Amino acid sequence: MIKAVTTARVAPVAGPFSPAVQSGGTVYISGQVAQDPATGKLLEGDVARQADQAFKNLGAVLDACGKSFTDVVRVGVFVTDGASFSAMNDVYRRYFQPPYPARTSVVVAALPLGAAIEVDAIAT
Repeated sequence: MIKAVTTARVAPVAGPFSPAVQSGGTVYISGQVAQDPATGKLLEGDVARQADQAFKNLGAVLDACGKSFTDVVRVGVFVTDGASFSAMNDVYRRYFQPPYPARTSVVVAALPLGAAIEVDAIAT
């Protein structure tokens, strides 16, 4: 059985998808960008500022699922500038502790809303 999970603590989704779905004890969280939950607008600023908001949004969805960052087993990180990985990693370390989740990091041409970073996750 698949259960969609939503929360008012993140901006409404802009497409035909759920912020997260839960199947059994596993949660699959859709990509989160640096949208301000109150306005739905993308936060301006460098990748560190956007990463911090994206991880806050990820945390809000995790919380809505009854999970936390310690339950995350896999993270996907998408950035538009490969030179931003160091700044992103500095923010990442504030949210995840060893043993770190498995992670895929990809440089892409563009992200929704013109974001510099998007993160998704799987938690158990």
